[in-house]
Amino acid sequence: MNKVLEIQQLKKYFSGQKAVDDISFSINKGSIFGLLGPNGAGKTTLLRMITGIFYPDEGNILLNGQSFNPLTDVGNIGYMPEERGLYKKMKIGEQVLYLAQLKGLDKKEAKERVKEWFVKFQMESWWNKKVEDLSKGMSQKLQFVTTVLHNPDLIILDEPFSGLDPVNANLIKDEIFKLAQKGATIIFSTHRMEQVEEICDHIVLVNKGKKILDGGVENIKQQFKKNIFEIEFDNIVLAEHTATHLFNVESVEEKKLTLRINDQFTNNQILSYFIERNLGVRSFNEILPSLNDIFIELVQGTPGSRQFQQA
Repeated sequence: MNKVLEIQQLKKYFSGQKAVDDISFSINKGSIFGLLGPNGAGKTTLLRMITGIFYPDEGNILLNGQSFNPLTDVGNIGYMPEERGLYKKMKIGEQVLYLAQLKGLDKKEAKERVKEWFVKFQMESWWNKKVEDLSKGMSQKLQFVTTVLHNPDLIILDEPFSGLDPVNANLIKDEIFKLAQKGATIIFSTHRMEQVEEICDHIVLVNKGKKILDGGVENIKQQFKKNIFEIEFDNIVLAEHTATHLFNVESVEEKKLTLRINDQFTNNQILSYFIERNLGVRSFNEILPSLNDIFIELVQGTPGSRQFQQA
């Protein structure tokens, strides 16, 4: 697949301290890519280098295979920062037109695209309002529109769902999927792991300026699985069937067992164990860890650092 963005051994220092320490990764065209990490991990510094706000002290950034030049490549990037950058006293319609023209659109094309997005997001009545008159959620929708209306190749969204109610969050989420399907590449940065699981196909996790995880979401969950399964039965009392060398029981409900299979046995052997005893197996499902569980495990340093690369 075509690599839209390549980060090669980036380093950034502030007062002699490494905010970004030798980080490398790449993002394919059309990917929805999660950039994750705890507060102070180096995410914002990375994003500011990718957008040309900061220059790296060492390393390279390639955009569409070419060395990134902030002065000429800014039109190919849409950046929605966590801290909003809109002019509070300026009328919304005038402001969006102005920002669209800064991104290279002529006035006629800018007006057409703004009207299209305003209709899509039910914002037509906002044209003569000022940003300071909007709620946080309304400001979030406006900032999203200003980020994407020039059809950038690379879209960077930092906490895009902050302040949004479920209806408007779904509206923007649907647009993110549509933009990716049309070929846009999206970097999605958030602390909400459930949103990452739902939206992203690939993630990088950084901590203390270093990359500690890199890979496809499903592949990572498989790599961190704990051999935990949930088995549901028809109508038996389970207490008498939970003592065995095959597995350890994590929890027992009236018709359901959650168990951890011992390493030397397979899930097929466990399933056969219950079937052979005519226990009426209704379902047998593996329980994979959530990204939130993996995030906490790695950031707290329980295992060693792990690296995964998407095939």
